[in-house]
Amino acid sequence: MTETIESAARDDDRRQPREARPRRPPPPRAWLVAAVTFVTIIGGAAFNSLPGLLIDPLHREFGWSRGEIGLAVSIDMALYGLTAPFAAALMDRFGIRRVVASALTMVAAGAIAGVWMTASWQLMIYWGLLVGLGTGSMAMAFAATVTNRWFVARRGLVTGILTAAGASGQLVFLPLCAWIIDEHGWEPASVTVGLASLVVVPFVWLLMRDHPADVGLAPYGGTYVEKPAPARGAARRTVRVLFDAARTGPFWLLAGTFAICGASTNGLIRTHFVPFAHDNHMPITVAASLLAVIGVFDIIGTIFSGWLTDRFDARRLLAVYYALRGISLLFLPLLIGPDVQPPMIFFIVFYGLDWVATVPPTLALCREQYGDDSAIVFGWVLASHQVGAAVVAFLGGVARDVLGSYDVVWYAAGALCAMAALMSLVIRRASAAPEAASG
Repeated sequence: MTETIESAARDDDRRQPREARPRRPPPPRAWLVAAVTFVTIIGGAAFNSLPGLLIDPLHREFGWSRGEIGLAVSIDMALYGLTAPFAAALMDRFGIRRVVASALTMVAAGAIAGVWMTASWQLMIYWGLLVGLGTGSMAMAFAATVTNRWFVARRGLVTGILTAAGASGQLVFLPLCAWIIDEHGWEPASVTVGLASLVVVPFVWLLMRDHPADVGLAPYGGTYVEKPAPARGAARRTVRVLFDAARTGPFWLLAGTFAICGASTNGLIRTHFVPFAHDNHMPITVAASLLAVIGVFDIIGTIFSGWLTDRFDARRLLAVYYALRGISLLFLPLLIGPDVQPPMIFFIVFYGLDWVATVPPTLALCREQYGDDSAIVFGWVLASHQVGAAVVAFLGGVARDVLGSYDVVWYAAGALCAMAALMSLVIRRASAAPEAASG
């Protein structure tokens, strides 16, 4: 009798109109915006895969020194960092969609125009100026702005995911560009990354929204707030926030540690690892594949770091990350060779996990110290990251030209990372509402 009743109930349930059945609610809109941001950062980061691959081809074709090529890369990296804080303020003034769509177009223009360059000064303009301004407008301050507006809960996790987007771009484009350069030359690779930036523009324009209130929603994990009026005087506000933050000790410690972070990642590994490996008779495609593997584990490490940042002291996390990175760099000259051996694989996996794991705790400390101005403050901290990267991108090339080897650069970077670990531990806690946030 019981089985008959249960069977009849199931039949009744199947006969119910589709509209009467409970539906699973769609994912919160904030996650769609985060997904679009993730794809955008991948498209914008496509160009970052190129410089390390093209140092040797450009040196052979045009006779430019590695120092000259490194200078163009350093201009790109410096502008990337110096543009970021102004881009965060411009997003408050003109909206995320307009700023990011314009930035993607600028990156595409610089990458594609580079195909026709014949002099090193053109390299400075196309790769340095145009690409630097474009990528800087989509830097980590972009991720910080999206996270601050669309999320209250899970901010550390979202920061980790969006930070990992740059590594995802590296994973996708490094092996592809290495293969294109090996088979067809460097020009098609430059066009490929330019087109990748253009492809993302429609997604940004159609799916991105500047603020949850634009679609009548509350941020994820928070309550509904009205969209603030456009902030006028973006440049003035950006400079004011810098002066306010610069009167505090934590800003200089965060900027100093992040400068060392940039020097030991973008400036050193991303720019000089492939030519360093080539000096040790490793094929360029193999070296590029190793960098791509770094990108795989970077995704894992950064997301995991975001999860840890939601649960543990960000200062201690930074100290551990920098100390372990410094140790690994000291051993790299002993591990490199024409073939990939297990110790080298261990280095790649370890370094990948640590690559930008520093971003979620650094952003969390900016948020703790500087409140509503944290996205702009983080933009200035990111500027120091890129200035550090620019210095090492240039000096690394000069050291190779003068000394005929990169070894001294790795040892110096390891010592700097040890200094960053100590600096992280002395960043004080914010005991009250931060002064810079109140303006």
